[in-house]
Amino acid sequence: MCKTLFDKVWDAHVVRELDGGRTVLYIDRHYIHEVTSPVAFLGLRERGIRVARPERTVATADHNVPTVNQHLPVEEPLSREQLEAFSANCQANDIECFALGHPKQGVVHIVGPELGFSLPGMTIVCGDSHTATHGAFGAVAFGVGTSEVEMVFASQCILQPKPKKMRITVNGTLGPGVTSKDVILYIISKISASGGTGHFIEFAGDTFRRMTMEERMTVCNMAIECGARGGMMAPDQTTFDYLRGRENAPADFDNAVEQWKMLFSDPDAVFDAEHSFRAEDIEPMITYGTNPGMGVAVTGAIPSDEGDASFAKSLEYMGFHSGEKMIGKPVDWVFLGSCTNGRIEDFRLFASLVNGRRKAANVVAWLVPGSKTVETQARAEGLDRTLAEAGFELRQPGCSACLAMNADKVPPGKYSVSTSNRNFEGRQGPGARTLLAGVPVAAAAAITGRIEDPRKIFRL
Repeated sequence: MCKTLFDKVWDAHVVRELDGGRTVLYIDRHYIHEVTSPVAFLGLRERGIRVARPERTVATADHNVPTVNQHLPVEEPLSREQLEAFSANCQANDIECFALGHPKQGVVHIVGPELGFSLPGMTIVCGDSHTATHGAFGAVAFGVGTSEVEMVFASQCILQPKPKKMRITVNGTLGPGVTSKDVILYIISKISASGGTGHFIEFAGDTFRRMTMEERMTVCNMAIECGARGGMMAPDQTTFDYLRGRENAPADFDNAVEQWKMLFSDPDAVFDAEHSFRAEDIEPMITYGTNPGMGVAVTGAIPSDEGDASFAKSLEYMGFHSGEKMIGKPVDWVFLGSCTNGRIEDFRLFASLVNGRRKAANVVAWLVPGSKTVETQARAEGLDRTLAEAGFELRQPGCSACLAMNADKVPPGKYSVSTSNRNFEGRQGPGARTLLAGVPVAAAAAITGRIEDPRKIFRL
């Protein structure tokens, strides 16, 4: 029987099929952080049990950490208590914890891959929706709720209905200044923020095969933003080269690769839904509304609401109107970072673009590496010096302004060009107005203080 990539990984982890369509699924890797784990740990204590397989659990502090002065005590009381409780819970359950100050600390979906914890063929969960990131390795990876975190703690298994399968194919060569972030924003703008609901997406086509692993992670990271349960790509030589030599890669790596090479969708595999796009049709993207599906080419105009009340409400929140061009709109804030675009390639690209230029005086820029490893590498490569000469400061790792859960909040009414993944009302701070974009569009905004086409600003 022909199988999709998703079927091959899912079916290999089925412990038992239950009445009603639910599956007991074994989980290979469980990522945790300080926000969605405390109640789950409490549930274990109340039941008098401990984490069943702590060696399968990876813990890092990320959501509530400050991104400056990390050597000092955390000022905000609730954040400090949460971080302290996280470390204590991990210690009590023999889980290695990358707490604030640890050389491996960082955003969970960046730390996992760079340390080689995320591998092809795995099932991976975390109490965080952007767990889909790890699907870039050919893993079935998805976010879970706190009750499910406790379930995995207790049994290393989870109860899940099997999603439907969707394939999104993109073929062709991307134009200058077009990044993987633009590709996924384009896809979501075409199928909508609910177009993938109920499905697990496989991203296929030569456009994705030409991407680096970091670019692929950006795409899979945002699969959740079209309503999908997760996204994944078939592993290939790019995957194997990325993983070789990683700290937690298999000891018998060559033998593992031979097994991983079997992870692909069979030629006659059937998907419940299919979409195809041309890479040449994709331009640098920008969002204009309050969900990631409300996006247009940076050179485009805001479409008509056509009587849609929710669309009109979104534009009212953003202070925009149908028919307006995005080019030239003023920008107050620029955020480079998050589990979407906080990797070393993102910082290399941003630094190369702003090199020899100066940050616009009216722009506040937060450049936040996704991990201590990224921060260390950026400094070793001199990116911090390049950024400083252009008027930017390299901060310390954390989720930062991706979400209004720490000190890095965008003020009410201010416009933020953000390389993160969500632009919901108040996502970056109460009343903040978020425009999602890729690194080149963010760099152009940081330099000019307004929305501009990076292909013209940087002569790409």
